[in-house]
Amino acid sequence: MDDYKERLRRLAVHDDALLETIVVEQRSGKRKSVIDEKTKALVRVAATVAVDASLSSFQHAVVHALAAGATRDEVVASLEAVTPVTGAARVVQCAPKVALALGYDVESALERADD
Repeated sequence: MDDYKERLRRLAVHDDALLETIVVEQRSGKRKSVIDEKTKALVRVAATVAVDASLSSFQHAVVHALAAGATRDEVVASLEAVTPVTGAARVVQCAPKVALALGYDVESALERADD
């Protein structure tokens, strides 16, 4: 059976051993992923939007993405890429968190623009 099929089957039945292995391997870096570190990090940024994570989670995800070689533009593009899935309201709600994680206080900038 193809590896992806086996992994999907095990995920679908909530295979605790596989889930634990995934967590351990991700933390240790032991498993060679089929996607590169930058892509993985950008997917995680997108996932923080999908779950409306806390600011600290956004900061962690963005720092990791930048360390993996992503540009600020690519981080913002990952936010834009999930818009059709998460909806505009979620993205608008999360944009200031992404901005702060990138070192840009968009809310402060908007206040200055209103003056």
